[in-house]
Amino acid sequence: MQLRQSERKRAKIKMALQGSAGSGKTYSSLLLAQGLTNGNLSKVAIIDTENGSADLYAHLGNYNVLSMTPPFTPEKYIEALEVCEKAAMEVIIIDSISHCWDELLDFHSKLAGNSFTNWAKVTPRQKAFTDKILQSNAHIIATMRTKQDYVLNQKDGKFIPEKVGLKAVQKDGLDYEFTLVFDVDIKHFATSSKDRTGLFMGKPEFVINQGTGKRILDWCNTGSNVAEVTSEQVYEEIQQCNSMAELLKLYKKYPDFQDTLRPGFEAKKSLLIQLTNPKNISQNGQHHI
Repeated sequence: MQLRQSERKRAKIKMALQGSAGSGKTYSSLLLAQGLTNGNLSKVAIIDTENGSADLYAHLGNYNVLSMTPPFTPEKYIEALEVCEKAAMEVIIIDSISHCWDELLDFHSKLAGNSFTNWAKVTPRQKAFTDKILQSNAHIIATMRTKQDYVLNQKDGKFIPEKVGLKAVQKDGLDYEFTLVFDVDIKHFATSSKDRTGLFMGKPEFVINQGTGKRILDWCNTGSNVAEVTSEQVYEEIQQCNSMAELLKLYKKYPDFQDTLRPGFEAKKSLLIQLTNPKNISQNGQHHI
């Protein structure tokens, strides 16, 4: 284990828009995507689960649409994301992810046996879907439907349902996974209920536009320009090390790979020790290793 100073690297935004039907989530997502791509909607893809609603705004530009049909399983969402990533989309809009949760709830309800233990068959599928979103190399904008939530409060000896605000149709706590969450009302005004960027939290309500996406893009680009490196690339660098000093420098350079590639580092270390130890040099055809 090794301490290092914190560093703000360039990021890909993972954000969500939640609101009721008719609040303009799809349109707002496209405006955000315009800002995130500096107006180049050809680098934007919408995964459409809303029966063709993504095509309603074709006048904005030539964005790409991937239509999904039931069943809306996590595996189909993951496949759709991979299609968009392979097409080098810079922004992927998932409209919406509520259908995925509806599908999992339906799957859970049909399982035989103990309802509580059956969640063990649901949670890994939901986690795989969430991880796919968070680990994507593209900007992700996910929309979620909301419904009015109620609680039962006791009053004068009776339990009376009371409104406690809007609740997203998705797994509880999923909003905490996103960097930024906008709540959009029926009049298309947005407020931020989760904001790690610090751009919108505590600010008055506003209407999302292309400039909103541009502000988010500027925030994403304020970190250091560190190129994406794969474990395969780091492994190749390990093989090219010719001294212990080079290997140690490489080890410190990539702290994120120190655990996963430890066997590779150790193997190269052992090889370098053998090569630099005079006792291991061949004498008269005899190797002392």
